[in-house]
Amino acid sequence: MEVKTSLLDNMIGVGDMVLLEPLTEDSFIENLRNRFDHNEIYTYIGSVVISMNPYRSLPIFTPEKVEEYRNRNFYELSPHIYALADEAYRSLRDQDKDQCILITGESGAGKTEASKLVMSYVAAVCGKGQEVNKVKEQLLQSNPVLEAFGNAKTVRNDNSSRFGKYMDIEFDFKGDPVGGVISNYLLEKSRVVKQPRGERNFHIFYQLLSGASDDTLRKLKLDRDFSKYNYLSLDSANVNGLDDAANFRTVRNAMQIVGFMEDEVQSVLELVAAVLKLGNIEFKPESRSNGYDESRVKDKNDLKEMCELLGIEQSVLERAFSYRTVEAKLEKVSTTLNVSQAYYARDALAKNLYSRLFSWLVTRINESIKAQSKTRHKVMGVLDIYGFEIFEDNSFEQFIINYCNEKLQQIFIELTLREEQEEYIREDIEWTNIEYFNNAVICDLIENNQNGILAMLDEECLRPGTVTDITFLDKLNTVCAEHQHFESRLSKNSKFLTDHSLPHSCFRIQHYAGKVLYRVEGFMDKNNDLLYRDLSQAMYKANHKLIKQLFPEGNPAKVNLKRPPTAGFQFKHSVGTLMRNLQTKNPNYIRCVKPNDKKAPRIFTDSLVRHQVAYLGLMENVRVRRAGYAYRQAYEPCLERYKMLCKQTWPHWKGPTREGVEVLMADLQVSTEEFAYGNSKIFIRNPRTLFSLEEKRRGCLENLAALIQKIYRGWKCRTHFLLLKHSQVVVAAWYRRYAQQKKYTQIKSATIMVQSYSRGWKARKILRELKHQKRCEEAATTIAAYWHGTQARRELRRLKEEARNKHAVSVIWAGWQGTKARRELKRLKKEARRRHAVAVIWAYWLGLKVRREYRKFFRANAGRKIYSFIMQRLMQKYFLGLKRDLPSMSPIGGSWPTRPYRFLDTAHTELRSIFHHWRCKKYRSRFTDERKAVFEEKLQASEIFKDKKALYPSSVGQPFRGDYLEISKNPKYQKLSSAMDEKVLLADVVNKINRANGKGTARIFLLTKNNFVLADQKTGQVKASVPLPDLASISVSTQNDGFFALKLKEGSAGATKGDFLLSSEHLIEIITKLRRTGATAVNHDHLDIDISDEFLVQFKQDKVCVKFVQGAPKNGNGASCKRKNNRLLEVSVPSTA
Repeated sequence: MEVKTSLLDNMIGVGDMVLLEPLTEDSFIENLRNRFDHNEIYTYIGSVVISMNPYRSLPIFTPEKVEEYRNRNFYELSPHIYALADEAYRSLRDQDKDQCILITGESGAGKTEASKLVMSYVAAVCGKGQEVNKVKEQLLQSNPVLEAFGNAKTVRNDNSSRFGKYMDIEFDFKGDPVGGVISNYLLEKSRVVKQPRGERNFHIFYQLLSGASDDTLRKLKLDRDFSKYNYLSLDSANVNGLDDAANFRTVRNAMQIVGFMEDEVQSVLELVAAVLKLGNIEFKPESRSNGYDESRVKDKNDLKEMCELLGIEQSVLERAFSYRTVEAKLEKVSTTLNVSQAYYARDALAKNLYSRLFSWLVTRINESIKAQSKTRHKVMGVLDIYGFEIFEDNSFEQFIINYCNEKLQQIFIELTLREEQEEYIREDIEWTNIEYFNNAVICDLIENNQNGILAMLDEECLRPGTVTDITFLDKLNTVCAEHQHFESRLSKNSKFLTDHSLPHSCFRIQHYAGKVLYRVEGFMDKNNDLLYRDLSQAMYKANHKLIKQLFPEGNPAKVNLKRPPTAGFQFKHSVGTLMRNLQTKNPNYIRCVKPNDKKAPRIFTDSLVRHQVAYLGLMENVRVRRAGYAYRQAYEPCLERYKMLCKQTWPHWKGPTREGVEVLMADLQVSTEEFAYGNSKIFIRNPRTLFSLEEKRRGCLENLAALIQKIYRGWKCRTHFLLLKHSQVVVAAWYRRYAQQKKYTQIKSATIMVQSYSRGWKARKILRELKHQKRCEEAATTIAAYWHGTQARRELRRLKEEARNKHAVSVIWAGWQGTKARRELKRLKKEARRRHAVAVIWAYWLGLKVRREYRKFFRANAGRKIYSFIMQRLMQKYFLGLKRDLPSMSPIGGSWPTRPYRFLDTAHTELRSIFHHWRCKKYRSRFTDERKAVFEEKLQASEIFKDKKALYPSSVGQPFRGDYLEISKNPKYQKLSSAMDEKVLLADVVNKINRANGKGTARIFLLTKNNFVLADQKTGQVKASVPLPDLASISVSTQNDGFFALKLKEGSAGATKGDFLLSSEHLIEIITKLRRTGATAVNHDHLDIDISDEFLVQFKQDKVCVKFVQGAPKNGNGASCKRKNNRLLEVSVPSTA
């Protein structure tokens, strides 16, 4: 049987505050301190978890701890956030109950880390698989992105969330995550333009300047020096423990994992850079003739760089900072802005630009992590939102944050009481009404549609005439003066007239967590959140692809004179939606508490913790839980824990567990008023009763431990004695065996030695006899060998003498023959010289006679005539030689005879060129029209793909066949052939790529003069027929693959289903024929062919990026396509050796 532990075992302090006795605020704080000093940072209040921020790493979040708390009862182990996460996940998976986890606490209490721990635990215990792991990774990686753009360093927290976040994680029926949806609440956008002393702007600004490459910063026109930007505070620019450069790389990687395209990331960084540049724009006054001051930009360099980043005309934005246009029905009035108004407009633009960028980021992340299927999913919501805030100077932000906490406290009390009441009813225990403070009256004071503070604030913002923060306060003094939770210096209640702690420009609200003083200064401006229409229209005119999405109201075609909703109205609506969402789910609560303001470990500040305990309502929560029965436990674990206290139930109870518990309680004589029996649990009213049972159990366990020790020691001694006795017998037996073996070994050794000596003597005797016999045989052999050698040497000498005599005769004969030959050669040479001399003398004589005869005719022109004669003879010889050595008639032949004389160099080159052109003409004259068209297509393919696509060289030697399927002859395609009205120029089988999974489906691709057609390969049914004029462009990669995209024109009939992504083994031929035929069909030069390793393809309403990467082949040697996310298809192309 598995031994289970309990929350009550080895407890430091009290693990569940419901069991704290006595229950006072001091004992509550002391219990938290005691557990915190022993590194126990988690404590329960029933099912609520109190989390103390340790400000250091503890070894309680390891994978081993995850497995320890997996599938365990909530109260089975010591308090831990994993126990709550496991309880919520198992309720969602097994009972099909939607869950929500509400994490509250002030800044620096560890809310963000708590939400990460919950999400990491759920990711660790849910199912595994490629798609599931991808979804989990995207959900987890959304946190670094949102933290970079929504978190900042404050005096209380180095990574403070400056926005509220609610994430719905969706699960399928197996409990595996399939997607999620994130909602954000009230980003603190005022931080963009101004930060309190000791705090920083949002992390992304510092991460970008510290971690971006020099090339990126140059493109964004930024410098790494923080001091050059007015929106960045310098006193806290560098934070110990925060590596902005490393965090920037983490954010870039997280954005890639979530599914951001590279151009989207670049657009986001450009907007961040534009905000920094916007803060550096300064204004100067300029007097006008009418006496009014007008603002002008001082240094236009930052304005120019910002406009270049966003693609805005500088003059348009500069005018928007100097003038404001007010529209009323059909009239437009343009007024100038002074310097203060210009600075207000600049800061308003910066805040709106960053706030809208953050909202776009949340929307874009939701697109990537949303569930793909439309079926209903189980949902677990995680709410990480600001805690109750009480500062020295509280403004509009603190007012609506505290309003949100009032609503959360209201729903917390309601759901806690409802859960308690449902359990009592389920267990048939009598329910008694519990008295508690209902803060509905405070919520009504703030959110009432007629007399609520938010309603009056909106009314003042919309009222014509002079409206200021003071008029708003006067209205509050008039309407809310009698309210018991509203206090003001000028209210009708006279008791505050002498209250000097309440300034004239402030009002005070008594919240459930205490009184908070609010300063009305800035309430009107922050609630209006006004952005001049001129700035919106200037932003809409930008060429930047993201800016138009962020400022849709700037579209001149959609001018709306209706005033936009106020910030208070929007937040009230968002909180109402959140409350309705939370009420449909089973709640789980984590209350985060900050132990000190120094962000240091092992320091516990009583006053700070006491303040948080008060405004988190933890004491109220304990009292609600203890109003009925303080402790309840199922019968089986209760009987298992306390059965040793009764002889009837120890060691095993064989009846029903409830009867066993009843027998146990009766034997212990516990008063019946102290407990009650439910259907499946026993309810104990007073913690003292539970501690009494624990004390008795502890004493009983000590007695049982002594008994077990006694029995164990006796068993151990007996076992040791029997072991010694058995060992003595074994040792004696082994010794006797050893002695006999030793004696036998000695006798055997002696016998073997005698035998060896005897055998050795016999062997040596035989050896001596054999050696004598061998020496006799060797002597006879040696004598015979010497005799045979003498005879052989005699015969050799005789043969050598005879050979020398024969050689001498041959040498003498050879010498004589040589002498005769040399004599004959001399005679022939002499006769030849004599004949040559006669011929030379005769030639000279003939020449002399000719010269004497013709000297009178050409003595004056002899040189020219001889030169002409010689040149004619040389040219004749050259041409006859050229005729004889003429090269082949092939146009690709490169051979040509060498020139015999240098003066023929130019003629030789020209003749070679003329001959080449002549043989090319002869070669072309033999071409048919069809063959000529094939060569023209090959030439055009070379112009398109040569040195641009790696697949082209392998296609050069392959002829373009066109009709690969023989569609007119093949009976299989007879029906398809008859459906074609025009001649089929190309017919081939291609693969149509599916966007959902990247797999291909075989299709027949037909190209005619005016259309291209896709048909089913098996049935021949036409799936799509697109006119060639509707084809806008074709996209291919530079790799050795057959993928290509046919992009259709927007608005065309064929574009409704999107573009076509296809793959074919004859890609070069298909695209060449498409370009030639398409150019003829649409009467223009050519179609655009984009050759790039990354291009966009339109699938219905979504654009998907197709990216080609080098990789090892997975299925064979071909390229493979795989879907990475909703907006990315990755084609892995085998790398060529």
